[in-house]
Amino acid sequence: MANCLFVVLSLSSASLCHGACVEVDSDTDAVVSEGFKLGCISCKMRGEVPAEATVEWSFMPKGESEFTKVREVRGGGQDDIPDERFYERLDWNGSKKTKDLQDGSIYILNVTWNDTGTYRCIFNRTLTFTSYGFHTDVTKIVHLNVVPRRSATATPLIIQQITVNDS
Repeated sequence: MANCLFVVLSLSSASLCHGACVEVDSDTDAVVSEGFKLGCISCKMRGEVPAEATVEWSFMPKGESEFTKVREVRGGGQDDIPDERFYERLDWNGSKKTKDLQDGSIYILNVTWNDTGTYRCIFNRTLTFTSYGFHTDVTKIVHLNVVPRRSATATPLIIQQITVNDS
């Protein structure tokens, strides 16, 4: 009987798990002729507040001084790629099936040398409270460098860190 009571008490104190949002910086070295994920995450601080967001990506090629919009995604799946350099080369790799985008990552298919430059990701989010909406903007910058081949030093470093942490 004591065992049954322990199990019941243990189960009643267990809580449901909820996903967490973690903001990490994007990788910055893309290999020519391969695909590359440009990461852009903006976590909402109050998960219980409904919100809608749009994500706008812009690109400034190396040696130039102005950004050009390359992709805009509105919560709910509406999408636009206004820059012909990226037409049929960008896949949405961010949040899906939600108006409250938190992951605004995109994936460049078949990276070219001309993709070297600065990418800007802007989250425009409106939090919906009972009597008003609160607007926030978050900007992330990624300096992308295109390289001829993947670095041979990255994998051994990761393996070394795993080995050190396991001991």
